[in-house]
Amino acid sequence: MSKTKHQSLTPATEWLKARNIPFEERSYEYVEHGGTALAASACGIDHHHVIKTLIMEDEHAKPLVVLMHGDCEVSLKNLARQIGVKSVAPCNPAQAQRNSGYFVGGTSPFGTRKKMPVYVEASILELDHIFINGGRRGYQVGIDPKVLQDELGAIPVHCANPD
Repeated sequence: MSKTKHQSLTPATEWLKARNIPFEERSYEYVEHGGTALAASACGIDHHHVIKTLIMEDEHAKPLVVLMHGDCEVSLKNLARQIGVKSVAPCNPAQAQRNSGYFVGGTSPFGTRKKMPVYVEASILELDHIFINGGRRGYQVGIDPKVLQDELGAIPVHCANPD
């Protein structure tokens, strides 16, 4: 009998398992700069239901996590205004990796190296099911979006610009 390697050994899936949060797994061939559109088409998922995890920082270089629909962009001005800071900008890839513990393209909001505030586009919470990075490039986990608020303490914001 052959042992199949379990796909889900990442800090993100360990975090989900430790909290008994059910999730489904989808793997696909990762392509540099393929983004959520590639994940959606490769996994047969509605692009709006694929959520990107962005590591940002405020004007004091304090890191934060932003969760956004794959088919939308973040309005940095609207986000900054809503969270009460002067400005928000993406972290450079090396800093994002230090903050999250994940390679860019494989960033998950679960099991991050540093504890950071998490902000979620409010309409994500209205979806019945989402797919979000599972902690490795080319690997998505499907979860109930309620997990974002219930377990991560994600704060709803309105900062989406359609892509």
